[in-house]
Amino acid sequence: MVQATGIHKFFDDLHVLRGIDLTVMPGQVCVVLGPSGSGKSTLLRCFNQLETISAGRLYVEGELLGYREVVKGDQSVLHELPDKEVARQRARIGMVFQRFNLFPHMTALENVMEAPLHVLGRKRSQARSRALELLARVGLADRADHYPSELSGGQQQRVAIARALAMDPEIMLFDEPTSALDPELVGEVLQVMKDLAASGMTMVVVTHEVGFAREVGDNVVFMDEGVIVEMGPPQQVIDAPHEARTRSFFSKVL
Repeated sequence: MVQATGIHKFFDDLHVLRGIDLTVMPGQVCVVLGPSGSGKSTLLRCFNQLETISAGRLYVEGELLGYREVVKGDQSVLHELPDKEVARQRARIGMVFQRFNLFPHMTALENVMEAPLHVLGRKRSQARSRALELLARVGLADRADHYPSELSGGQQQRVAIARALAMDPEIMLFDEPTSALDPELVGEVLQVMKDLAASGMTMVVVTHEVGFAREVGDNVVFMDEGVIVEMGPPQQVIDAPHEARTRSFFSKVL
């Protein structure tokens, strides 16, 4: 579903990603763990083309992201895609951020309907029906007419998940979706994510929730200083890591 090959990312002189190779299979939950500043969120933002990679290639279902490849003889040249094509690619990938970024002047229902109406061009009745279905899926059928200010942080994040799902994405990206929540609200968001995983949704999750990684992750990636230090099933990476840096990290967080 997702393939990253030799991904580098520079911010001026700061080398944030240093040759990332990663494959996520259809239906897999890939959980990315690591200390702050290790490049986890930057990698996720590259997947959604919110950041432009400096080198390497990213594919979703075999389609090269952000570029068109032209082969001339024994050389290949990459041409940047126009904004319209990038937007089309981005629409296939749902993303949930740390902050909920809901439109404050719209109800939960209207927030979920907005992109299908204006990006996908769906009829209002169709968008409304789908939005109600998704709000029910995240346990908020009774909050459809509430504004963000009337919802808890956990409820707002669940609306944000429903909003991302409304675009019928092929893959869902989560960038520390519980880090802005009060501790007692974390569980309700993680449960929605667990239900999504059980339904077969391909997911890449950047999080500090080691319990979630152990319970739901098919593949756990541990990153530090812009590289993948170790990856594999959670039983290996979390409970019996091979690398000293991985062991040091989990000895402090578990």
